[in-house]
Amino acid sequence: MTIKGWRLWRVAMAVLLLAGLMLTGVCQAQEDSRGGEPGWYELDALNVGLEGSLDDTSLRSPREAMRQFMKLTGKEDFRSAAHILNLEDLSPEEQRIQGPELARQLIEVFRRGKWINISRLSARPDAVIEDISGKDPRAGEVRRDIELASLEVGNDAYDIRLGRYQVGDDEPVWLITPESVSSIPALYQRYGPSRFEAYIPAPLKQNFGLLRIWEWIAIPLVLLAIGLIGRAVHWLMTALTRLVPSGSPSIFMTQIRSPTALIVMALVMQTLIEFVVSFSAVVATTLRVTLTIVMAWGIGVIALRLIDTFMLHMTRQMAGEIDDSKPRDERKLLTTLYAVRRVIILIMVMLVMVYVLGQVRLFETLGMSILASASVLAVLVGIAGQAVLSNILSSFQLSLAKPLRIGDLVMFEGQWCYVESIFYTYILLRVWNERRLIVPVTYFASRPFENLSAKSTMEYRSLELTLHLNADVACLREKFLEFAKQEKNVIEHEKLLCCVTAQTAAAQTITCFLMTVDPLSGWAAEASIREKLMTFIRDHHPDWWPRQVVVLSEQDIARGEHAVERS
Repeated sequence: MTIKGWRLWRVAMAVLLLAGLMLTGVCQAQEDSRGGEPGWYELDALNVGLEGSLDDTSLRSPREAMRQFMKLTGKEDFRSAAHILNLEDLSPEEQRIQGPELARQLIEVFRRGKWINISRLSARPDAVIEDISGKDPRAGEVRRDIELASLEVGNDAYDIRLGRYQVGDDEPVWLITPESVSSIPALYQRYGPSRFEAYIPAPLKQNFGLLRIWEWIAIPLVLLAIGLIGRAVHWLMTALTRLVPSGSPSIFMTQIRSPTALIVMALVMQTLIEFVVSFSAVVATTLRVTLTIVMAWGIGVIALRLIDTFMLHMTRQMAGEIDDSKPRDERKLLTTLYAVRRVIILIMVMLVMVYVLGQVRLFETLGMSILASASVLAVLVGIAGQAVLSNILSSFQLSLAKPLRIGDLVMFEGQWCYVESIFYTYILLRVWNERRLIVPVTYFASRPFENLSAKSTMEYRSLELTLHLNADVACLREKFLEFAKQEKNVIEHEKLLCCVTAQTAAAQTITCFLMTVDPLSGWAAEASIREKLMTFIRDHHPDWWPRQVVVLSEQDIARGEHAVERS
């Protein structure tokens, strides 16, 4: 054989060898797909100590296995339900004695710890994860065990899982795993019926809808009792408020009455469901989530009220009454404190949300569903909360840029207003007549306003008098200077001015100018000086009042007939 033929022979042998290896791999893969390790657990024997048997067809899928378990335990046929537990860790004698009791304890754990939604379990024998959207990375994966529930006992966590088992050539079945069976006593001690239920008559323990009959009776009574406890705590806090000194402590005690009552109600209810009464899983889970939210909200409100009381104390100590008569630095400090308050509120809200989500384990229960719908939720929240978010951003903008400060006097839509507070969504304005004007932040920021306290509270004001042409301006000027210097809110007397600013055929307009410490005091000083000038004119020079002369004809009839003849 030539060298060329020998090389062709070696290439042909290599190709045949590679094809054989590939065929062997395919055959092995097909064999594994028919029943190797990835599909189920292989056993030599299963629950040999139990009496009777179950139809394997009722255990072919996780959904069918749990439906059968619920059906049998609902009829209190715990001997048959024990066949759905993998009791391989127990001896045959222990299986016969403990099997039915373990089945009874497990259904009680499900009822009170976490109710299983059978419709969400896989109906496929291989429990393949089906995801049409393709977003689940485990889609198409064959499973031989799945998690039914994860429950906590103290600092320990126990999982209850279903596993797929095959004995010899029999059809694989789904059973509760041995590891889960071993944790049933500990879970039953934590989530099982309380001592209180031993005194409940058997007829009241029957199911009526989602709950048992006694639960429909007990829940309203428990809520009524908790409400009375909250009322008593609120009354006690009111009584204690009368004993503390007036001022900031009294204000703080008044503001925390309701949050404290809610916290006490939540603690009593939590103790009740943990150690006295064991409600069904639906009720217990709902109550735990609600109580967690109530307690977090109550603690957050108390902390916020503490901050508000501290700020109020500082405000009274440093600035007193909020108006523009205080120095600019104090008003700027107050504005900064309100901005810090909003930042603290935002941080507290975020911390409370993180705590609540961590306690109720929303991320674990929703998981991929939340991630899949994140974009949709973002759009919905953005649309629904557009106005709120806009107000919050505008509030921070006003606090940082400080075009106005707490205590500034502003002219807003024709009204004199003091800025009392700048909150997240609105600004509180105190109108000159002591009424309060609540304006959304975005509306206020989008409207022009005049800040009368931006540079200085001083204001140059003027008053006008319309008098007859024969009025003595020099005399009136002297009286104006005299009256103006008597007003304590009129300053810079060298700027006082009185002069004629307009004139008609029958009258003249005399304008008086004066400098005042602030706009509101200036308005009062202006009104006072005007009244004094008018009184002076009325008492001493009534002929200065303007009057209108009407000419009826060329002959003045007021002069009489003799005057006409002489003319």
